[in-house]
Amino acid sequence: MQFFRAIATGADLEAACRDAAATVRSHAGAEPFDFTLVFASPRYGALIDRLPVLMHDALPTRALVGCSAAVVVDEQRSVEGRHAIAVLAGRLPNTRVDTVAIANADLPSPDAGPAAWRALFPECAGPRTGMIVLGEPYHGDPAALLAGLDFGFPGVTKVGGIASGSRHPEGHVLFCGRQAHHSGAVVLTLAGEVGLDGVVAPGCRPFGCAGRVTKARDHRLLEIDGAPARTFVRKQLAALSGEERAVAQTSPLLLGLAPDPFEPGDADDAGFLVRSILGIDADGEFVTCRHLPVGRSIRLLMRDREAGVDSLRRNLGRSDAASAPAAVLFQCLGRSSDDHREFAAAAPHVPLIGFHCNGEIGPLAGQTHLHSYSAAFGIFRPQRPR
Repeated sequence: MQFFRAIATGADLEAACRDAAATVRSHAGAEPFDFTLVFASPRYGALIDRLPVLMHDALPTRALVGCSAAVVVDEQRSVEGRHAIAVLAGRLPNTRVDTVAIANADLPSPDAGPAAWRALFPECAGPRTGMIVLGEPYHGDPAALLAGLDFGFPGVTKVGGIASGSRHPEGHVLFCGRQAHHSGAVVLTLAGEVGLDGVVAPGCRPFGCAGRVTKARDHRLLEIDGAPARTFVRKQLAALSGEERAVAQTSPLLLGLAPDPFEPGDADDAGFLVRSILGIDADGEFVTCRHLPVGRSIRLLMRDREAGVDSLRRNLGRSDAASAPAAVLFQCLGRSSDDHREFAAAAPHVPLIGFHCNGEIGPLAGQTHLHSYSAAFGIFRPQRPR
């Protein structure tokens, strides 16, 4: 199992693809690769649709996926505000790699069984050992896609992110094979002797006491513990120390949602899904980024860089990232920490690429979720054949 990574910059997309491929080949030789991941700045404009073909020509590979990215990283640096591409190429013996583009219309109905979700992918004799999922932010329902993939492929680690870098509904792009897509999702699947581990670290810390959602409608949170949501929030804020209150006044207030409807969530932020509060409407109802299920345990969070770094260090240590052959990082655009450097410190000499995204995909409490203000890593591992 071999992995090689490169970052190339420059306004000429074809030259950037050649430069990245030349860096990879200088270490890896000329043999074709089993898969290539590519993250590219949308500053290349409409020409970015040519990237899959250009990369295939410059770096022959059997399977390619990627997307547009506001910031690209490797374990040594991040590149923001410039034309840039990041590439990770791998040779994976005794491993099958498939890539699939899934349009919104392809998603099975909510009543469909697991077989309908498995039918989205080529038939495979052995079990899948990992998935990398990349989505587009303006169209579709990534939560429905992830729930369906969990339904069809339980126990398979799924990591990924939502494309970033454009403010226009058609400005983001996904790569799959030699094709570019502007909606839906692309999925890379592994089967055989290489798999994926998922590591997720939120960039927040909890405060106050946990409550329970007792009334919610669509994307509006109305009541917590039978009282108006704003009453619950005011009570938690009033209990803060002076220093904590100063932080809360200068940082967006976030919600931590327990992932399991039957469990109250852990005592720290790692046990909660981070959800944004978009605002408060004229009726005093909290407008949230996603629907909050009634009965679910909830907690208030505030952004905290140090807490996010501590959480990441703990989780990378538990995962033994230093022994991995390679990894991919999906980091929230709003997260201020240098997660690629933290990874390099925890796992020296392990190749890494990644990007800053509009939502991070990773496992929590046995299910795959779309996270916020978090860092999600996909860590490649040797997989014992079953």
